[in-house]
Order: sequence, then C-alpha cells, then structure tokens
Amino acid sequence: MALLLLSLWLSLVSAQDLNPRTIVRRNYDIARVSGTWYSISMASDDMKRIEENGDLHVFVQSIESLEDGRLKFNFHFMLHGECVEVAVVCDRTDRNGEYTLAYLGENRLLVSETDYRLFVTFRLQNIRNGTKTQVLALYGRLSELRPSFLHRFEKVCKTYGLGPENIISLSHQGRARALRRQQPGRGRS
Repeated sequence: MALLLLSLWLSLVSAQDLNPRTIVRRNYDIARVSGTWYSISMASDDMKRIEENGDLHVFVQSIESLEDGRLKFNFHFMLHGECVEVAVVCDRTDRNGEYTLAYLGENRLLVSETDYRLFVTFRLQNIRNGTKTQVLALYGRLSELRPSFLHRFEKVCKTYGLGPENIISLSHQGRARALRRQQPGRGRS
C-alpha cells in the first residue's frame, strides 16, 4: 500500500506541469475540488489582513463539497499566539462556483480557476464596516508548485489590480507549521 501511495505521489510530482488546456474557468464540478490542499500564495489589496497575524492569514488543510451544495474549508490560523483549527462552511449561491459566508463582515467567495488535480485559485470579496477587501488564494494539491503556477497566479492577480507587491508566499510557512505539528511534545500549530 505504501509503495502504491509513493508511486501515485511521484507520478503527481512528475506530472506537475501547467497545462492551459486543462484549466477550468466556469461550469465547475465542485465535487472535484474536494480533498487535501496546501496554501501556496495569497494576494490582497489590504496586506495587513493576509500577513502574519492578519485575520485572513490562513492555511488550508482540506476542502469538502457537501451534499447540499455548500463548501466546507478546514483551515489553520493563529489566534492569540496559538495555531488553531477551524472549519468554515460557505453557502452556495445560484451562480456556479460562487459562495457566501459571514466572517468579519459579508463575504463572497468565487472559484477563479482550477485544473482540479494540481491547483485551485479562489477570490474572496469582503465588506466590513463599509470597507471592501479582495483576497486571492492559490492552493495546491502538493505543498509546493512549480514556478509556472506562481507566474499564472501573478497574472490572475494582475487582472484584479493586484501586483507582485500584493502577493505573499505561504508554502514554506505552511510546511514549517505542519512539521511542528508532527513533532512529539509540541503543541498544535
């Protein structure tokens, strides 16, 4: 069994090429987004919200498409200096790939694009106290993606008015937290 999983993982790593023909930008099959994901990068027009200790500085663990059409995210984030797990359930709207949730204001979450097997990009629009914030998040099925995926994310960000100065990398931070979680005698983080 371990050999089978290793060979599956190696085939996924070796096949990690960005193929523009497999990218889906509408008519999403949300059930195919379900599974384990890793936070790779985030971008925002309000950097304080996605930088360390920001309220939107989160590390995705998994996404689950629920039977009733809602979407459940399992995240880790820092709360009062401790890394905590939280599950967030988003309600489906009438539009394919669009969800709403109540978290520090009104939020609209949209799938921007995906190829289902390697990456997904989400766009969050938050309105809190009359202030609008947009956040883009790149998640990968692997903890790191090749530079072609990061360049593509930069292009997607640019279409929403966000430049390279608005992007932070989370892949190394998420991996470090995962390693700390696995060490005996250490608290969850």
